[in-house]
Amino acid sequence: MDGAPADDPATADDGGGAMDGAPQESGMPSVGSPTDVTDFVGAPAGQAEGGLQALGFESIRSEGLTTFWFNRATGACAKITTSDGKFADITMLPAEDC
Repeated sequence: MDGAPADDPATADDGGGAMDGAPQESGMPSVGSPTDVTDFVGAPAGQAEGGLQALGFESIRSEGLTTFWFNRATGACAKITTSDGKFADITMLPAEDC
């Protein structure tokens, strides 16, 4: 025996192939991954825009206080609404929505 129980649920592989930070089976990115910017909620818009650009996002179009940001390298699309100078709401969308 190698010292590690094979059936330990903390170390067992479920065989699903999912990894932390990897896109989920539904095709939507997991929070905190390079393709999900929802953690920018509450950030000052000017600073957060620089952060988005550093991650490879570009502003595609605006509708009032809502801007759609697209990352061509990853296919990630973010719909971001600004309020009082801060990112108030961020929704990750399918690439075709950008």
